[in-house]
Amino acid sequence: MEKSVIVNDIEHGDHERQGTVWTATAHIVAALIGSGVLALAWSVAQLGWIVGPLVLLFFSAVTYYTSVLLANCYRFPDPITGTINRAYIDAVRSYLGPKQVFLCGCAQYVNLWGTLVGYTITASTSMMAVKRANCFHRNGHGARCLVSGNMYMVVFGLFELVLSQFPSLENITWLSVVAVTTSFGYSFIGLGLCVGKWISHGEFRGTLGGTGNAAASEKGFNVLLALGNIAFAYTFADVLIEIQDTLKSPPAENKSMKKATRNGIGLTTVFYLSLGCIGYAAFGNDAPGNILTGFGFYEPYWLVDLANVCVIVHLIGAYQVYAQPIFARFEIFLAFYCPDNKFLQKSYSIGSLSFTPSKLVLRTIFIMFTTLVAMLFPFFNAVLGLIGAVGFWPLAVYFPLGMHMAQEKIRRGDRKWFVLQGLSFLCLLVSIAASVGSVADIVHNLKAAAPFKTPY
Repeated sequence: MEKSVIVNDIEHGDHERQGTVWTATAHIVAALIGSGVLALAWSVAQLGWIVGPLVLLFFSAVTYYTSVLLANCYRFPDPITGTINRAYIDAVRSYLGPKQVFLCGCAQYVNLWGTLVGYTITASTSMMAVKRANCFHRNGHGARCLVSGNMYMVVFGLFELVLSQFPSLENITWLSVVAVTTSFGYSFIGLGLCVGKWISHGEFRGTLGGTGNAAASEKGFNVLLALGNIAFAYTFADVLIEIQDTLKSPPAENKSMKKATRNGIGLTTVFYLSLGCIGYAAFGNDAPGNILTGFGFYEPYWLVDLANVCVIVHLIGAYQVYAQPIFARFEIFLAFYCPDNKFLQKSYSIGSLSFTPSKLVLRTIFIMFTTLVAMLFPFFNAVLGLIGAVGFWPLAVYFPLGMHMAQEKIRRGDRKWFVLQGLSFLCLLVSIAASVGSVADIVHNLKAAAPFKTPY
């Protein structure tokens, strides 16, 4: 779920909004299509030919419905003439009050930090895949090309540490361009490789019930984990308001955003179904957890390398887009409660650049801790599933439905109240189930892996 593409057009405070339905559609598609697509073939393989596509359509329908409701919350109290809410949390504050703002903030920042852990794992996995692909090409597909991911995680963390010292990195124009190019690059390369493999053997592989070789308990946990992976691929609600804030008016922003949401989620769903189903048809029940690093493809090795380099480059920038809001919030908190602390306030100028020692120390500690957690739990599918499970219900369902009920003054006990609460409860169960599957997979992998030992 790569939100880096939208940052160039999003500013806090007053700004000139010139976005259209099509620019918003592009933002939505680029926010959705990212590293989550790499696990779709595996997810469909766990669910089978019937349930797999239906689950993709279920998440698509729920995401579309709650996104339409959320689009109406851009203004308060009236969706057309009310006061503008420029961010997701501002809308929650307007409609649901300060207590819900605290819960929303917790959900958002936990989701942001979890995504940083996932990005560290994914980037290092792609780095290892490049090394292994070259090894297999030189020494044959049966060679023991074992690679440790710890070094690559440290390298990725050091790179992010350097980037974290630049102010307002999320507003640099090239970041959006690189994010769009690389995310679409590796997504379409993955799809193309799956199509090529499917054509090469000329048959639909897989079964109606999905993978059946595992024990019943393992099969059950894998199904739940697949739900989390798909949820991760569809979640973008926490940046919907920010995307809407780029739209010009007239027409009313909520009307344009609804059209953009329909277009964006529709296009994304077609792509997800294509990649998930073609990947399953190509690999059957042996679909790899990560379509680009599971080595279902050995050749052309240079194309596999190119796709994984696109993943790495994309995540280098996307990491900062998720990290900078955490840095800003923490530093504002410290400045508020420690206004006279000389260490926090002291800064030095080197030419035209300003250097603050406290930022170096605090951001270093944060990135080191994030990298350490990634090294302890270097499991691609499990971590992505957990992030998707934790973020899906509160951010994509609970708060949008709550704001809609407040806006429409839907009273407790009304028929629509029961319907919306039923939908929220169903999605809560899905999130809990996916969390259970993800945690179970992490525990299972930890039994077979020593601390700081990557799976490859």
